[in-house]
Amino acid sequence: MERKRKTILFQGDSITDGNWGRDMDLNHILGHGYVYLLASQLGAEFAASQPHFINRGISGNRVSDLYARWNEDTISLQPDLISILIGVNDATSLISGDPRGATDRFERIYHQLLSETREVLPQTGLVLCEPFILQTELTANNWTELRKKTDEYRSIVRELSHTYHTLFIPLQEVFDQAADKVTPEYWMWDGIHPTAAGHELIANEWLKVVQQSEYAIG
Repeated sequence: MERKRKTILFQGDSITDGNWGRDMDLNHILGHGYVYLLASQLGAEFAASQPHFINRGISGNRVSDLYARWNEDTISLQPDLISILIGVNDATSLISGDPRGATDRFERIYHQLLSETREVLPQTGLVLCEPFILQTELTANNWTELRKKTDEYRSIVRELSHTYHTLFIPLQEVFDQAADKVTPEYWMWDGIHPTAAGHELIANEWLKVVQQSEYAIG
């Protein structure tokens, strides 16, 4: 009996997006961030099972933007595993006074998104990645408020993970510890977007959790 090929879908904002190509050029289809790192490592290691990796992260997205495109960019793809990293744009738009952040809908919309996904794709695994931020020159002006709101969202994501029985990837502490050893800008050039080294940290933490779970790629 032929083994079913697994489809792993990554969703989120610019951190996930990584400038992935919007056409079928396989040189660019996964972007140049943690999604690419995971796909290259797991794809090579488990070539016999030919895991299929899809990147649908979109730069600038908040959780409400994610929910607005969830049917066409997630449900219709029928993935075996969905990994979500979202939240920093919700925090920055709220703190900066951006009209898009006039109300804080992060928890409510995220809850709705997960509830619908569990209902429609009950067999699909879910991975919730914790939002994160670092203090740099570019995040210094509103730093206290940004960190407080990001920490609030981290707590919400952890609670949602428990409620919906998902895998959870903690990331803030990893970046905090890394920034204690080397300047924060080395890991996240503007305090929000990871560098190549920062994306490697995300990929490593993702592998630690997912590859020890029932949803391990193999």
